[in-house]
Amino acid sequence: MINIKQLRKHYGNNYVLRGIDLTIKRGEVVVLLGSSGGGKSTLLRCINMIETPTSGEVWVDGI
Repeated sequence: MINIKQLRKHYGNNYVLRGIDLTIKRGEVVVLLGSSGGGKSTLLRCINMIETPTSGEVWVDGI
């Protein structure tokens, strides 16, 4: 399971993610749609712990 609470990520004054709340249960299929520069890749990098969020929490299987 993936739990995201109030996730925020910015680069300087450019906010890419603002207050994202999301729960994805095991076995669910989720599609991320958005325009170029909308934060899709940044969200995935935060979930995979490749990037550190500016604030908020990301839990993957309780970790």
